[in-house]
Amino acid sequence: MSEHNPGPDDSSTDGPSPEPAEPAEPAEPAQPAEPAQPAEPAQPAEPAQPAEPAQPASDAERLSLDMGDPAAQRKRGRSGAVGVLIVAAAAGGIVGLIFGRIPALAVAVVIALPLLYIVWVQARRTVWLEGTVVSARAAGLRRVDLARANRLEVVVTSVRGVRSIGLLAAGQPSGKAITVTLAMYSGTGGRELGILMLRKLADTLLNNTEANGMVFAELLVAQLRAEARGDGGADRPLYRLASMAEQGKLAQRLTLEAVSQFVASLDQ
Repeated sequence: MSEHNPGPDDSSTDGPSPEPAEPAEPAEPAQPAEPAQPAEPAQPAEPAQPAEPAQPASDAERLSLDMGDPAAQRKRGRSGAVGVLIVAAAAGGIVGLIFGRIPALAVAVVIALPLLYIVWVQARRTVWLEGTVVSARAAGLRRVDLARANRLEVVVTSVRGVRSIGLLAAGQPSGKAITVTLAMYSGTGGRELGILMLRKLADTLLNNTEANGMVFAELLVAQLRAEARGDGGADRPLYRLASMAEQGKLAQRLTLEAVSQFVASLDQ
């Protein structure tokens, strides 16, 4: 019996033949890397803004030369206005009893308006020094440059037992006169301008050559020295100069010669 050798095509199993494996998909080629974006150039720094120049502090340079307290001055103004209204109402009432309502109103208005104006001006008055210019505000504004003033005088007034001594200055730019009250005395006491105010006035008057401002500057310097020594009110130059004025006069002016002689006598 002949042997049968199975061929390569013969299958030794009865099951179905396995399906051939699917060929692997070829790998996708790698994408080339995107070229790096060039870095943006740095923005140049903005130049620092120059600091704004400081504004001149005009309020700091303004030095008040008022003798009294502004609040007390306003209070006196209100009291004066009330007093004026009472007087005007009383006068109008008396006239009304005799002549009727319309004449009474006319008399009250005629009396009240001028007096109220005076009270308002006095309550509003203020004096200050700014640089070398002294200014006074009341009904209007007056300004005088002390360094260029062509007229300087000492004025002494006496009202109800209170004697005041002040510096009168006239000249550019307004061409009008301004009186700066330096001191007010009653008996041997009183009130005087502060040390800083007198020092500023003296420094400004030293630069005046048109009206011999040095004489008035020396007077204020002598007053400052007396305050530094602690002299009593009766021994201070302003009090002594005010006492030289004649009694019984409401206001009088001391000439430059009189002030110069008085200042010279202080050094003796």
